[in-house]
Amino acid sequence: MSRPQETAVYTHGHHESVLRSHTWRTAANSAAYLLASLKPHMKVLDIGCGPGTITVDLAALVPDGHVTGVDRAPGILDTARAEAAGRGLENVDFAVADVHALDYPDDTFCVVHAHQVLQHVGDPVRALREMRRVTRPGGFVAVRDADYAAMTWYPASPGLDDWLDLYETVARANGGEPDAGRRLRSWALAAGFTDITATSGTWTFATPEERAWWSGLWADRTVASAYADRAVGGGHATPERLRAASDAWREWGAREDGWFGVLHGEILCRKDV
Repeated sequence: MSRPQETAVYTHGHHESVLRSHTWRTAANSAAYLLASLKPHMKVLDIGCGPGTITVDLAALVPDGHVTGVDRAPGILDTARAEAAGRGLENVDFAVADVHALDYPDDTFCVVHAHQVLQHVGDPVRALREMRRVTRPGGFVAVRDADYAAMTWYPASPGLDDWLDLYETVARANGGEPDAGRRLRSWALAAGFTDITATSGTWTFATPEERAWWSGLWADRTVASAYADRAVGGGHATPERLRAASDAWREWGAREDGWFGVLHGEILCRKDV
């Protein structure tokens, strides 16, 4: 039988400006909706683990269990392994994997977790079915994704409006769905889940330090990451348009009254016994 193949291109890549965001993520600020369901003995699969900061937090929370972090990009796993080694955690390992075709038997994991993954895959329903397959009966599939159209900020900025319009165009051209957060429950139902707890969570950037960090990484990502290459290479934007969006990010970040909110959809799906 032929195996499903990924049909989307990861929009962001692994430029330093992207990893600046990814390495900030922790279980507390990115997976709080899951933490009450974790037990010390659990076996966990963390899909799209990237640099591993959430993965190693999960490993610390299941000291008698084990966590496996997987990602499609082999190079980033070296960073994740270093993160685990730096924390002195031995109950965690890392491997290359495709969420559409996981190399694990049925009913392997107590929890399968994915943070900011389904917005980037070609077939999120198939991905959820595969996540469900490798989850033990009674176990959980936990997914959290941002919803770009629901992002909001103050003060108004035509430059950030243009950034958002362009980002959504590029992400969809790459085969993804940037407004994944609002669709998670629908995708889970289509994947066969019946016991679904749907919630939402936010990131807020409002202090001078938060604004500088958030605006700086997006200003850099807009002109220097794989996203910039794909925006220009795909005919969606000129370098000048990207530079204007980058400048708009820095202008917003310098505003004393600046505020930015990121809405995430979350689903905690229990697999039927």
